[in-house]
Order: sequence, then structure tokens, then C-alpha cells
Amino acid sequence: MSQEKHDSGGLSTARIETLVDGVFAIVMTLLIFNIKVPELHGTFEEIKSKLGSALQDLWPSYFSYVLSFLVVGIYWVGQHNQFHFIKRSDRWLIWINILFLMSVSVIPFSAALLGAYFDQQLTMIVYGINLIVTGLILYLHWWYVVSHRLVDSKVTPEVVRTATRRILTPPVIYLIAILASFLSTWISVGLYVVAPILYILPSRVDRHWHLGFRSPAFQAEKEPEHSLAPPPSQIVELPKEVVTAETKSE
Repeated sequence: MSQEKHDSGGLSTARIETLVDGVFAIVMTLLIFNIKVPELHGTFEEIKSKLGSALQDLWPSYFSYVLSFLVVGIYWVGQHNQFHFIKRSDRWLIWINILFLMSVSVIPFSAALLGAYFDQQLTMIVYGINLIVTGLILYLHWWYVVSHRLVDSKVTPEVVRTATRRILTPPVIYLIAILASFLSTWISVGLYVVAPILYILPSRVDRHWHLGFRSPAFQAEKEPEHSLAPPPSQIVELPKEVVTAETKSE
């Protein structure tokens, strides 16, 4: 559980982050249940001869699991990065998070649909709408905390713009994937694969997170490191006679 952050008043974010982590853990676990063990009947030799091909026939479910697991992981990372900047919460932010989690919890269903009806256009549309809605709620989350000043006061406009572009890019890709499904479901599949790959790679937001998101002006305001040595202006040079007398006394 993260340390409570309510430096400037408002509600703590700790309970929200705990709930988010718990729901994401459950959702990511549920995805594996979409892969069903093949039910084969017959003698030992008959089952042995059929099992390999039966497992191969499950490749759409394997694909759906890996893709959806990465997508859910990316959404978790995205919201986790937002809470790196968020210092406090309020009642509306709590409900936005609940709405976000409700959309995330639908992903196992749309992933199961993708695994079962991989070549159907309606499947691509349902899967894409689920991811678009989730991404837009994540953007609503970011817009709300920035516009209502729930983030650290030193967050720069550059960080806000960069994070906004990064949040809105996947929904745009998923919308294109839905439109592409009218031409070919394989094009949609390709676009659904592209989005997670783009977000696995580090971005400018990650560099801000690693190096610190405060502005250069704030960095200049930091107090200089204290040193045991006095500044040069305060160093007094002793006369040679005093130094010689001290040396002889030793």
C-alpha cells in the first residue's frame, strides 16, 4: 500500500490505489480462465493422437490472453503513473476510478469473445469499444486531477501535454481498428497488436517520472547542499609570525 498523500488537504489516495490494484489483479487472473482445456473422448491412443491438434486449435484463445493481458497491464501502468503526480483526491475522483474499474472488469468478457470468434467483425467492434471506453475514462481521470489541481503544484505543462497525448493515442488506434474491420478483421488484429507494443517502450513521460517532474525553476529554488567547509569569503589567512609560533610550540 502506498503512503497516504494528502499534503494540501483533501482525501487520501491510498484506499483508491489499493482498490485499483486489487481489481486489476483479479481481472488479469480471470483472463487465463478463457483458455479451456480440450475435452477429448476415446481410448488412450486416440486421445494421444488428438491432443496436440486440439491444443493447436486453441491459438485464438492464446492470442487473446496475451494481447488482453498486455492491454490490462498497460492501463494499470498508465493509471499508476498518474498517481505518481496525484497528491490528494476527492469524492468525484473516487467515482471516476470506480467507473474506470467497471470498464476494466469487462475486458475478460471481450477477450473471451475475441478468443471464441476471432474472425468475426462484431467481435472486433465489441473488443475495440471496450478498450476505447476504458482509455477515455483514463483520460477523464487525468483531465479531472489536472483541472481540479489534485496533482502536485510543480507539474509542468509539458508533462500534462505529453501525458494527454499518450493517453489518447490508444483510443484513436482502436477506433481505426474498428473501422478497418469493415475491410478485414486481420487488419484490426494487427492494429490491436500495435498499440501495446508502442506503450511497452519508454516515453517522455517515463523520463519525467524517472528524472523528476518539477520545473527547472523549482530545481533552482532547491537549497544548496550544506558543506562543512566555510565559503572562501570567510577564510582568514593568518600572519606568518603566528603560524611560525604555533609550529614551534608543537
